[in-house]
This record gives sequence, structure tokens and C-alpha cells, in this order.
Amino acid sequence: MTKLGSCVIFVNAEVIFDYTEPIQKMEKTMKYKQLKGNEIEGKLDIYISHNEDEHDGKITKWDEILIHGNPEGLKSFAKLLIEIAELNQEKAEDKYLPIGGREYYHLRPGIELSNSSIEVIVGRLDAKGTGEFYDRYKS
Repeated sequence: MTKLGSCVIFVNAEVIFDYTEPIQKMEKTMKYKQLKGNEIEGKLDIYISHNEDEHDGKITKWDEILIHGNPEGLKSFAKLLIEIAELNQEKAEDKYLPIGGREYYHLRPGIELSNSSIEVIVGRLDAKGTGEFYDRYKS
């Protein structure tokens, strides 16, 4: 097997990729962990709309999450969702995703999202190793 030199990638002073293994192992590892940040290409705007309606003297309030984008932004968002959904969390190294952890991405205003967006976290509901959902989830 061919060896590569050492390669360590840092993001915000955190080691996210430390490679000193053969090429075949590197390819398997990189399919799981990738650089996080700027996952969305194109334009994407995600925000909460606070709504209120009055009917027969009764006021009803509700919130909606609105997701709008240009074709490139919507396709990029869809690609990210599919990537998270298809990830085999069980094969992710524990140092990247421990047992009980869930894969997720932060989408931040002014970086992955428009400046008018709210911060959004998109992630898996099922935990690695247990498949359990978090307590807050109600079916």
C-alpha cells in the first residue's frame, strides 16, 4: 500500500481530519467527515414567519418556517439533506461521531444562508449506535 505524508486539517482550532494512514483508508474516512462551512451554493433564505388571524372574535397564532432559494440554492440544500440522510453513521469513526451522537450541519446567516436568515441546524434524528430519537421528539 502507498502511504501519503501526514495531513492535518484544522477548523476553528479543532482537528477535523488527521491523516497518516494508507490511501485506501483515507478514502473511506473522507466519505464521512468533510470540511464544514459553505455547504450551500446559490442563494438560500430561511426564516420564521409569525402569523396571526382573527375569525369570529377568536385570535389564532401560528409560526411557519419559510425556505426560499434560487434553483442553485434549493438544489444545494436538497443535496445536503440527501447527504445527511444517506450517511451511514455506524461507520463514522467515534472520534468524529461518538455513540449516541447525530450528524448535523449548522447553516449560518451571511455564510451558507442569506443575511436575512436565521441560524438553522439540519441533522439526523436517529443516534449512532442506538437509533434512538431525542426526548423532545413526538410522533
